Amino acid sequence: QVQLVESGGGLVQPGGSLRLSCKAPRMIFSVFSPLHMSWFRRAPGKERELVASITPERNVDYADAVQGRFTISRDNSRKMVFLQMNNLKPEDTAVYYCNALNSAKQPKYDWGQGTQVTVSS
Repeated sequence: QVQLVESGGGLVQPGGSLRLSCKAPRMIFSVFSPLHMSWFRRAPGKERELVASITPERNVDYADAVQGRFTISRDNSRKMVFLQMNNLKPEDTAVYYCNALNSAKQPKYDWGQGTQVTVSS
């Protein structure tokens, strides 16, 4: 069973920054490196939404709401994906999850526990 472990969330004031991390400790390098990885979030009372994704070739894509503020990156040797979040806004408050995307750009694996991000003064 694939395990994805998110960390790095917390409470931050508007305008602040956080760096989220996601690791796949049970996945071998040859399986992780070809994956199209992504970050999703679920805000209170809302559906889970795709925030950012990064292909094996490191092509990136962002939701309009985070474009210019968030940066996704990956380290295949450590089987990790990161989300640098700058200039955070209260509307970024959500539980953030990482996952791989299948060919239909849908979540590929079961969800992990996620990491809570709260932006509040």
